[in-house]
Amino acid sequence: MKKEIVVTVTGRVQGVMFRDFAQRNARGLRLVGTVQNMKDGSVRIVAVGEESDLQTFLKKLERRPLLSRIVSRIENIEAVWSEPVHTFTKFDILY
Repeated sequence: MKKEIVVTVTGRVQGVMFRDFAQRNARGLRLVGTVQNMKDGSVRIVAVGEESDLQTFLKKLERRPLLSRIVSRIENIEAVWSEPVHTFTKFDILY
């Protein structure tokens, strides 16, 4: 069953290739949505897909990008689940 999650990732997650990491993993799981840096230093992700794929995606986010594990630091990942509201055709990085 398709679901949507809005994820807020806080910590040191900007400038460490986190958006690229999120996009690659989302596309690999056939999720659609967006990822963007927020002014407060967090990263916001909106993803739509099968519930099991979204759960896998969240686990991958917790592990962080391999190359940035030394410099990145995730303080919190908050995911809000809902029925799909947005209609996306692919997973994009917003600037």
